[in-house]
Amino acid sequence: MTNVYQFTRAITRAPSSSSAHGLRAVDRGAPDLARMQSAHAAYVTHLRAAGLQVTELPALEEFPDSVFVEDTALCLPQGAILLRIGAPTRSGEVAAMASTLHSLYDSVLHIEGPGFIDGGDILCRGRDILVGLSARTDAAGVAELARKVAPWGHVVREVITPPGVLHFKTDCSLLDSNTILSTPRLAASGCFQDCRVILTGDAEEAAANAIRVNDWVLVAAGFPVTALKLREAGYSVQKIDNSECAKLDGGLSCLSLRF
Repeated sequence: MTNVYQFTRAITRAPSSSSAHGLRAVDRGAPDLARMQSAHAAYVTHLRAAGLQVTELPALEEFPDSVFVEDTALCLPQGAILLRIGAPTRSGEVAAMASTLHSLYDSVLHIEGPGFIDGGDILCRGRDILVGLSARTDAAGVAELARKVAPWGHVVREVITPPGVLHFKTDCSLLDSNTILSTPRLAASGCFQDCRVILTGDAEEAAANAIRVNDWVLVAAGFPVTALKLREAGYSVQKIDNSECAKLDGGLSCLSLRF
């Protein structure tokens, strides 16, 4: 059986020059485009070094947040599901992803609505899929996803994203089938009671959005305590600059679809 962190392919999209106009909960200043592009190139290099074949899509200037491709779709072994992004200004990103997924999958389904669901709120643990209710994902979207994936043998569990947190995976990451990296505030909700939980370091909540890719855990640079905890737990850690995407509330998982 393939482990939940084993991947062979990924899809990314280049940052656009319009990224300065991307959505954000708190204005931390406009991202530096050159640094953002450099960090994104390094991210793709790490994915390839981990053994993935990466499809790099061109920038979409009309969609400032389109670098965050994870929100557009859910990629499962049986097929892909095009999602329904909760932010109205981002809805066109899903249509822009459709042709790529159709070229890679025999089966591509769509969330029709009226509900909304963002990929950043979806954490897959093999057959079990946790979906966090948030400002971008509602109960109707979760219910439709559950109906779509049931014939493929997946079970969806609805959980709650902490108040003020953009996406469920803003505060957590899957490290292996039984281990979660989580912020203390999300772990306190009890949604990971059946898992081993590694907590982020004090004041390092932004490190929670990491990605396990084959033998590596990719984690945002600048969070030494969390990185040390991961190494002490036996994981091979690779640090990546995420400073500019963080200004747009983006984490490392947001930057790719992995399957």
